[in-house]
Amino acid sequence: MIRRDTSGSGRLRTRLRGRRLLATVAAVAVLAGAGTWTAVAATDDAPAVHREDRALPMGEGVRIDTSYFTSGDRDTKRPAVLIGHGFGGSKNDVRAQAEKLAADGYAVLTWSARGFGTSGGRIGLNDPKAEVADASRLIDWLAKRPEVQLQSDGDPLVGMTGASYGGAVSLLTAGHDDRVDAIAPAITYWNLADALFPDGVFKKLWAGMFLSTGGGCKAFEPQLCAMYNRVAEAGKPDDKARELLEARSPSAVGDKIDVPTLIMQGQTDSLFPLSHADAMARTIGDNGAPVAVDWIAGGHDGGDMELGRIEGRVGAWFDRYLKDDKSADTGAPFRVTRTGGVDSTDGRAQLRGATDGEYAGLDSGRRTFALRGGTKSFENPAGSSPPAISNVPGLTGGLTQLSSLGLGGLSTDFPGQHAAFDSAPLKSDLRITGSPTATLHVKSDRDDAVLFGKVYDVGPDGRQSVLPSQLVAPIRVEDAKRGKDVEVTLPAIDHEVRAGHRLRLVLASTDLGYASPAAPATYSVTLDGGLDVPTVPELKTQAATLPAWVWWLPLGALAVAAGLLLTARRRTTPPPPDPKLAEVPLQITDLSKKYGKSERYSVRDLSFRVEQGQVLGLLGPNGAGKTTSLRMLMGLIAPDAGEIRVFGHAVRPGAPVLSRVGAFVEGAGFLPHLSGAENLRLYWAATGRPAEDAHIDEALEIAGLGDALARAVRTYSQGMRQRLAIAQAMLGLPDLLILDEPTNGLDPPQIREMREVMIRYAAQGRTVIVSSHLLAEVEQTCTHLVVMDHGKLVQAGPVDEIVGSGQTLLVSTEQPPEPVLVEKINALEGVLSAVATDGGVLVRLDGATVAELLAELLRLDVPVTGVGPHRRLEDAFLTLIGDPA
Repeated sequence: MIRRDTSGSGRLRTRLRGRRLLATVAAVAVLAGAGTWTAVAATDDAPAVHREDRALPMGEGVRIDTSYFTSGDRDTKRPAVLIGHGFGGSKNDVRAQAEKLAADGYAVLTWSARGFGTSGGRIGLNDPKAEVADASRLIDWLAKRPEVQLQSDGDPLVGMTGASYGGAVSLLTAGHDDRVDAIAPAITYWNLADALFPDGVFKKLWAGMFLSTGGGCKAFEPQLCAMYNRVAEAGKPDDKARELLEARSPSAVGDKIDVPTLIMQGQTDSLFPLSHADAMARTIGDNGAPVAVDWIAGGHDGGDMELGRIEGRVGAWFDRYLKDDKSADTGAPFRVTRTGGVDSTDGRAQLRGATDGEYAGLDSGRRTFALRGGTKSFENPAGSSPPAISNVPGLTGGLTQLSSLGLGGLSTDFPGQHAAFDSAPLKSDLRITGSPTATLHVKSDRDDAVLFGKVYDVGPDGRQSVLPSQLVAPIRVEDAKRGKDVEVTLPAIDHEVRAGHRLRLVLASTDLGYASPAAPATYSVTLDGGLDVPTVPELKTQAATLPAWVWWLPLGALAVAAGLLLTARRRTTPPPPDPKLAEVPLQITDLSKKYGKSERYSVRDLSFRVEQGQVLGLLGPNGAGKTTSLRMLMGLIAPDAGEIRVFGHAVRPGAPVLSRVGAFVEGAGFLPHLSGAENLRLYWAATGRPAEDAHIDEALEIAGLGDALARAVRTYSQGMRQRLAIAQAMLGLPDLLILDEPTNGLDPPQIREMREVMIRYAAQGRTVIVSSHLLAEVEQTCTHLVVMDHGKLVQAGPVDEIVGSGQTLLVSTEQPPEPVLVEKINALEGVLSAVATDGGVLVRLDGATVAELLAELLRLDVPVTGVGPHRRLEDAFLTLIGDPA
């Protein structure tokens, strides 16, 4: 069984080198290194970090370039950390994190591996007799340093971390040298043969990138170069190739790795997919070691590497297992990063964590979906050309974001070269977490067949389809002439399929990234049963342990009810509750309101619905009717027509259901001579509810006012009054929380706290409605939007649908494009316009898909480094209401 660490968050830094496509690939490095006996200037109160550079002999004439980092008193004993770099990089890539760990009280050693930087030797792909033996000699060197804490003679207290190539050497050294005490490998491999030859299919694009990024054949050990040439020529691996790579893989010593291990693996990673992290976790956990698994957003194909969060998690991991700090928050045993909204300032997807107290694996909670299709035949074209496209290494991260915004992705399957099997439209949302599986009967007119399996998320119109993380599973079928049953394990993903969408299983005969049989062939595929899909319902999109201040989002709704009683008018008998809406936080139907004798409606025929767990943004220009709508919702004013129902109950002044609503609209009144804490207690006492239901302690921490809580409110600044008012609205933890311009008067750190609180609050099954003029904050915080103008509803729906409805893309390029190249793009069919801009070309589509555009750009040799949406909430907002300027 896997022993899982149950403490909290951590530290590490992963960097992408910027050399064309594979820098993204190979050089995803972690932490720090480089110099000559130097003192690095301290920042704020951090101690100065000293660096010592030297070339250490490794035997046979090979010298390794190293950097050693320390801070503080040289007489103080401390744990040591070794940091490896990514493939194609050097010790310089991990310098910044080394300095930070040194400032945190570690003795840190970085080095350039053989064949990289200024180190000697040839690249051996982490050969146990070369690169791994070098790491052991570095541990020998650390054991002789006076600053390093020893457990016994020659045995220092030491941890290892690194990304990709550096992550693998961490695992391998832990398996070969029992002096290693804790490791934190990132986006790396468990079995290199499985990574480059999955199911016996040659991953030719990635393998070629390895060779070129390493410096060509002359930079590698001769046997590795010979292996590559042999496999590339044959188009498929042989037994000797597998044996060579397996011997240099952590899986070869998996039964000997028994130290605390933090595994961080990328979701956008066609080189080392999530299945490698799963094999690590299960093997090391079965050895009795604490294990935590973190699926980060990025990977070797690009995307957000979550640098700050990851470097923090690694640091905490070492604090716990090297410094024996039992209070260190090492994070949840299982964490998955998910996308939620878009940052309007830079167009990047906003990330949210989902956590579970136990690593679930890749086949948890399976559900079976029937697929239609029967038996289908398709062709493998001669020369495997043209190949289908699933991903282009280094670009997938940005394309995944396109998919999440409804703009499609890169994947292209050619007619006659694939078979597709569809499910019925889903009746409810489905979150896939793990590896879907299916059983197929495959037959070919040749003995050797190679297929590529993938699962699409197909929209209701049947045209828009998304390939999650642009991942595909190669399948080699031998003796296919006689027909063969094959159980297919598809790529591990974390992806939500919405109700009304369909699942589509595709089997293609070619793929750009892999080698396929060159001879033409006909394949026949029959689906046996349905598609088995893994789910992890226990994986909650919220922090594993919420800080106390989070509870401030809690609600003070009851207070609203009390206020309504004080301002109540003559009541009419309310309509009976609607049991069908008992679980619906808010439904507004045909709501209208005019003030006095004015003929102008403040709100007219407004209808929308809000579901549990949503953070709804109410947007509109001044005078759109937002505040009037919120005041009617809270029973402060009566509508002229229409109906408002909260959890099925009609809203009237003083309605009991308003006790489930917390609100902050147009400020709050406080007694100036009383303290902030006394005002909150007095307010709750006025509701008549038990004191223990108020959660006042949480609200006080939420306010974040510190000692000021004991001071009279008359001494508060505007920002302090705002924070106290929001905490008041959250007293009692209402089921529906309404906030009107909650960030007014708050500084940027407080705004960020407010954003996180609203997200976490809704993740607990409650609902938040926020009205704000800060479009960037709305886009980062809200899951859904209601846009109003002149009192009417303009549009309502999920944020990504409203923002993602634009057809303008930013094609990033390595260098500013030449005018003649922009003209060629402009002339492409399906392109409305193309304009050069900073960092690339702005392209407006007019019928072309993203996949078609990218294929044409590659044909034109455009040096593409990324493709992403160039539409922000501000653009969508102005489009919907019209730019008043």
